[in-house]
Amino acid sequence: QEQLAASGGASVQAGGSLRLSCASSGYRTILWFRQGTGNKREGVAAIDTNYPSTFYADSVKGRFTISRDNSESTMYLQMERLKPEDTGLYFCAAQFDPLLGTRLMPPAYKHWGQGTQVTVSL
Repeated sequence: QEQLAASGGASVQAGGSLRLSCASSGYRTILWFRQGTGNKREGVAAIDTNYPSTFYADSVKGRFTISRDNSESTMYLQMERLKPEDTGLYFCAAQFDPLLGTRLMPPAYKHWGQGTQVTVSL
């Protein structure tokens, strides 16, 4: 898998689940962000792989989980109880530094790859 290329997007009904993945070895801070209508970008989940510590936007807290596999080369975003407002193009972004205070901010990241589309319908 190409580094930071997101995959796993699909069309699902509200209440369903999806798991997104991206290859991201060597980076310290990883962010999943989405781009919705009007091209607005929203950081939804981030991880500082040194601890690891996880961070979530209020809009997804309790429904989304960011994690990595044991080889520490693949990052996942497990999405549960999906809602129509979760629809968007999802990206995986990464930085080599800790990004204290800006982990959920997409502009803080200089590395990201191809997105994957998630569509949630009623």
